[in-house]
Amino acid sequence: MERAEKGGGRGSRCGGSWSHRGGLDRWWLWRGGRGSKAVASPNTHQTRWLWARPVPATSVPCPSAGPQRTMKVLLLTGLGALFFAYYWDDNFDPASLQGARVLLTGASAGVGEELAYHYARLGSHLVLTAHTEALLQKVVGNCRKLGAPKVFYIAADMASPEAPESVVQFALDKLGGLDYLVLNHIGGVPAGTRARTPQATRWLMQVNFLSYVQLTSRALPSLTDSKGSLVVVSSLLAAKFALDSFFGSLRRELDVQDVNVAITMCVLGLRDRASAAEAVRGVTRVKAAPGPKAALAVIRGGATRAAGVFYPWRFHLLCLLRRWLPRPRAWFIRQDLNVTAAAAA
Repeated sequence: MERAEKGGGRGSRCGGSWSHRGGLDRWWLWRGGRGSKAVASPNTHQTRWLWARPVPATSVPCPSAGPQRTMKVLLLTGLGALFFAYYWDDNFDPASLQGARVLLTGASAGVGEELAYHYARLGSHLVLTAHTEALLQKVVGNCRKLGAPKVFYIAADMASPEAPESVVQFALDKLGGLDYLVLNHIGGVPAGTRARTPQATRWLMQVNFLSYVQLTSRALPSLTDSKGSLVVVSSLLAAKFALDSFFGSLRRELDVQDVNVAITMCVLGLRDRASAAEAVRGVTRVKAAPGPKAALAVIRGGATRAAGVFYPWRFHLLCLLRRWLPRPRAWFIRQDLNVTAAAAA
């Protein structure tokens, strides 16, 4: 038996290992502790036994110690780098929207109005639609002042099942095709109708869900020809949640069929408009999202063919928790709602 000794300045102790380098022979003994291990000499091809000593707590950490911890650090660093690259990589090219043919719904006020103004500044050809013709005319006039080459409008009530097809056909006739279909309209319960009744539910589903499906189905052939983009402005409303399932399934179907049409789902907070703020006064604590900033986020997402846009960013967290952790999701929602007032409504 021999002992691995530290002597002559040639021995070193590192982490959980002892090493001894004497003459031409080199010995390594890892994982210090009581016991023994057979090690072959590289010169004599003989097997010798080294007796391991316990390593004191004051030993110098070995650079190779803790490989699992190192791998975890590297993995977390890599994931963090990918996260920041995903969210900070901005390949938005404003010139790509010059001359683009855009059909925009809900364009008379709020985020829809700001979307129209941004597209006009970028030189896009526009067809705008909303329920109120007087408001549409005002927006069309402003878009022309901002430099839009072509601007058309058609007043339509999306509560009518015939309206979506007529709107898309009007846009195809005026623009000769579509590069972007931006679905932004939203409807609340009509005046004189009680909430949560079958009549109100049917009306809400027609305006906030079925009309989206109809517009998409009618415009999809033109978007397929132009390899265009479908931009859907959603929210945390119940009827709008149905849009996530429908357009998520449509995205997978288009991928399977190798159809090059991008679908961008945009989840926005409370609209920055007086009517929206008044409708939820005392019900929600959420601050209104600035219309111009939210609209620009939507346009960037559609132009870069992003899968999702969340404004403000915390709505991304809510959507992630929606399926994974239902209880924390409910907690987050309660932080934004005055639950007593919401129940009373």
